[in-house]
Amino acid sequence: MRKSTEVTIYTDGGSRGNPGPAACGIVIFDTSGKLLKIHAKYLGNVTNNQAEYEGVVTALRIAQAMAVKKVKFYLDSELIVKQLTGIYKTKSSNITPLKTTIDKLIRNFDNVSFQHVVREYNKFADKLVNIVLDARY
Repeated sequence: MRKSTEVTIYTDGGSRGNPGPAACGIVIFDTSGKLLKIHAKYLGNVTNNQAEYEGVVTALRIAQAMAVKKVKFYLDSELIVKQLTGIYKTKSSNITPLKTTIDKLIRNFDNVSFQHVVREYNKFADKLVNIVLDARY
């Protein structure tokens, strides 16, 4: 894996049922668009929003292990982006601890940004979620 101090990360999370069997997918590129890493994992029985948040938590941990300093996130969940950027508050008891974890992890970076993209631009991460869920169910 090539070292990069700045990356672009696409994350997605999904569940089959809400809550239901869930997974997250993460795709990391360097600034030139070169693929650095893909990661997907099964999350157990959680809500769709929890899966979205778990994707961001996992991606931040991976980026930290890669010694990345700047991260641009792209998510297809407008709600999650608005919560992560402070436009909306997180009130759900199952989401607030995940948001707190993200806030703590962000302190390890020089810059972290979150941007909403339509699902069409997040196909790779979405596909990873479905591969994991299809393999289990």
